[in-house]
Amino acid sequence: MNPKIKKIDKEYEKNAEKITELQARQRELEKQRMELENLDIIGLVRGMGLSPDQLAALIQAAPPQPVPAPERKEDGYETV
Repeated sequence: MNPKIKKIDKEYEKNAEKITELQARQRELEKQRMELENLDIIGLVRGMGLSPDQLAALIQAAPPQPVPAPERKEDGYETV
């Protein structure tokens, strides 16, 4: 087999492994982020001193708000 092909195959496998590891880390970071956001929301709700029934009534009475789309740069990637 051509030595260049072996070299490319080796690099390809190395990159595939890195990608798998980074995707797993990305999922873990997303999970941590969601947990912290949920804790913030719970803290805000508890700070209002409402009962669960009062909170449900407040949410149902509020008009739905549109969720803004994330800003995009000209290159098509989201700005953070």
